[in-house]
Amino acid sequence: MSSRRRVVLGVGGGIAAYKACLLLRLLTESGHEVRVVPTRSALEFVGAPTWAALSGQPVSTEVWDDVHEVPHVRLGRQADLVVVAPATADLLARAAHGLADDLLTNTLLTARCPVILAPAMHTEMWEHPATQANVALLRKRGVVVLDPASGRLTGADSGPGRLPEPEALFAACRAVLERADRPFSTDLAGRTVVISSGGTREPLDPVRYLGNRSSGKQGYALAETAAARGARVVLVTTSSLPDPPGAEIVRVETAEQLRGAVLAAAEDADVVVMAAAVADFRPATTSGHKIKKTDDGGAPTVELVRNPDVLAELAGARRRPGQVVVGFAAETGDATGSVLDHGRAKLARKGCDLLVVNEVGEGRTFGLDTTTAVLLDREGGEQEIPEGSKQALAHAVWDAVSLRLDVGEGRAPAR
Repeated sequence: MSSRRRVVLGVGGGIAAYKACLLLRLLTESGHEVRVVPTRSALEFVGAPTWAALSGQPVSTEVWDDVHEVPHVRLGRQADLVVVAPATADLLARAAHGLADDLLTNTLLTARCPVILAPAMHTEMWEHPATQANVALLRKRGVVVLDPASGRLTGADSGPGRLPEPEALFAACRAVLERADRPFSTDLAGRTVVISSGGTREPLDPVRYLGNRSSGKQGYALAETAAARGARVVLVTTSSLPDPPGAEIVRVETAEQLRGAVLAAAEDADVVVMAAAVADFRPATTSGHKIKKTDDGGAPTVELVRNPDVLAELAGARRRPGQVVVGFAAETGDATGSVLDHGRAKLARKGCDLLVVNEVGEGRTFGLDTTTAVLLDREGGEQEIPEGSKQALAHAVWDAVSLRLDVGEGRAPAR
């Protein structure tokens, strides 16, 4: 995110307000102009001087301050993004029902930009039917309401209701701001998407494994952007990156574990994206103890067996009617063909709807924050994705997926 954007950071009255200070720092250090709009109760947790010092902007909770500037209208109109963290149960209810008794709720009503709400509250409050009805209503209107994280709450309580970590919230903001020059779309609202991410590890013994260089960053970018576009996201991952907000995380390690988790989650999914680098082979046997070096200088022989082809299963007999299946191909090119030659052959062989072809190697794709790719479709189309962030590639994938979902249902493409 190199361009400067105007962000309104709303802060609700919950103990998690302290995390918003770190989110504010991440946004300002990325070059954005951030105006903090707390509720009155939020100032009981973090005072106005802190917000003003960190943002370099005036802080107010009231529509009566600086009336000549009409802040209750101006802030929402001028913003490129409004993000509220934490969003309490009370604040969600007021936003859902259009109440406007302070500067923040007035801003939410006047905003014509994307709005992200990050709930944080006790588990019982989050799970209450009233809160869930308010969340459903907000999402139906196009507001991005992230699912809270699970973990330690206040006191000894633990469960869903925890505000995601600032880095994860920043990633959600970045996923929206990446497309600030385009009309905002929640075209995946009501959809369930399953994404696999990271490189699998096939154990040789309790210490060693066969693996690859995949970091999982592309899969996480896909999860962040899908959530920002309104989807319910299930992320099956081998990675230890911070959990993307709004995604249900299923952690796995081996190809067999990944297969089981993805196939189970895909049973009620509209879209499945296999971004994980799944090992083609695994050791035929795994030693129960660490394999030792021998005095004769020899080395053990490792027999390999084929892993199941998860993408081919998903695109074949396992596919639900109307389900869109997306694969990834990490290629290097060789004497038998170019990167694209191998990609086209893989698309035909697997039978998926879309295939993202990456050229990989030293200093290419794996572990980086940027990437280039070519997006192939089963009808023979090819779209070159220029070098850019992995979030930008993720959005290009979701654009293509959304078009296929709309056409499959006989609807005009989402705008």
